[in-house]
Amino acid sequence: MSDGVTQQLAGFAAGLTYDAVPAGVRESTKLLILDALACAVAGNLGEETSQMQAMATALGASQEASLIGGGKLSLAGATVMNGYLMTAVTMCDVHRPTLTHITPEVIPPALAIGERYGVSGRDFLTAVIAGCEVTTRVGVGLDFPAFRGNGWHGPGVIGPFGSAAAVGRLRGFDADTMTRAFGLAGSQSAGTYAAWGTPTVKFHQCRGALSGLMAALLAETGFVATTEILTAPDGGIYNSYSNGGKPAEAVASLGAHWELQQIGVRLWPCAKSLQNVMTALADLVAANDFAFADIANVAVTLGKTPFDMHGGFATYDAKFEAMLSAHYATAVYLRDRELTLTQFEPHCYNDPALRAFAAQNVTITCDTSLGNGQAVATVELKDGRSFGSRCENPLGSPENPMSFTQVQDKFRTSAAPRYSESQIENVIGSVGQLEELSTVKPLIDMLREPDNP
Repeated sequence: MSDGVTQQLAGFAAGLTYDAVPAGVRESTKLLILDALACAVAGNLGEETSQMQAMATALGASQEASLIGGGKLSLAGATVMNGYLMTAVTMCDVHRPTLTHITPEVIPPALAIGERYGVSGRDFLTAVIAGCEVTTRVGVGLDFPAFRGNGWHGPGVIGPFGSAAAVGRLRGFDADTMTRAFGLAGSQSAGTYAAWGTPTVKFHQCRGALSGLMAALLAETGFVATTEILTAPDGGIYNSYSNGGKPAEAVASLGAHWELQQIGVRLWPCAKSLQNVMTALADLVAANDFAFADIANVAVTLGKTPFDMHGGFATYDAKFEAMLSAHYATAVYLRDRELTLTQFEPHCYNDPALRAFAAQNVTITCDTSLGNGQAVATVELKDGRSFGSRCENPLGSPENPMSFTQVQDKFRTSAAPRYSESQIENVIGSVGQLEELSTVKPLIDMLREPDNP
């Protein structure tokens, strides 16, 4: 059943039409696009954003492709930079079955190519759908536990396929050209969890975006590549990065079941697995009346994977580790009753009393019976009372989705320091009516040129 998996996915991406996509999938994708733009605008405040921009600028001297938040760079530079912006402050989406961020690899190259050729909003939306579906489909075929057990990180491995699919769809690739683009994309697949805890994990996303862009541009010239990069016995992605994978699952019900609808988004600017904690705490705070000063201790229980990833940051260095810390997220949310980018600025996370509370009064434990989307939070007060809350599915997950209105508010919050109110509403309106745009250029112009000082 594994024969031709790459070709089947390539044929799907090349042949996808707007009319073949169910209305609900189109709306899900517009939500993902607006969420990605919200993340990118916020990413201009990222701790390493200036370093990434220096590298992206060095990729080329031309200024032809727009940056979200201001300026232009080369096609490659803008793809890398916008990809990084979408993940810079840990607010972007994640495909839960593969723990992989999707939109930072797919949307930036689609924006760059869409701007270059003045594509319609309908074609842009269809290309993003193709890219997100291909990325997630390649991922479900991996047998993720085996893939993860070998230390690989999804965005840099499967992300190039989605990037190539989006670019190829915008350039009108036939199935053969798309297949070769996938072969070139997979030849660049890379990125391991050795980078965990460092900003390099965010570099995997934007590098995946650039890899797919280069793959598509090279395939467009007629460059020859393997036609079965996923299942080739010697060096295929599924055999080399996993245990042979489950290739039949990559193409099961293709075009009928939409795997991209398993992509979740985040309300809070912290790691995906901490959204469980935040959901439990938000529900607990909403249901009970107490002050931060009343708290004696807080206990948070996580499943094994979230605990391994986020339970070891009782103390933390700088912004990125604070964003990974279950201890800090718990402490600051209970104190401030919100978690925005403000809570990840130095004046906040370096507060001595808050650091002490996170380290001494917050306990993070592991319960292997809990799933990766679950968390239990218990607050014990100094007067002996205690309150508990359990998250079964974090807000923003497919089972507990954020509404388009909530994502609009996320964009408004992220964009307020940079854009005028009218510009913010125009961007929201344009994304909401994306298929009505004759060209995406006006939307991109609005995102590039903030009219707030």
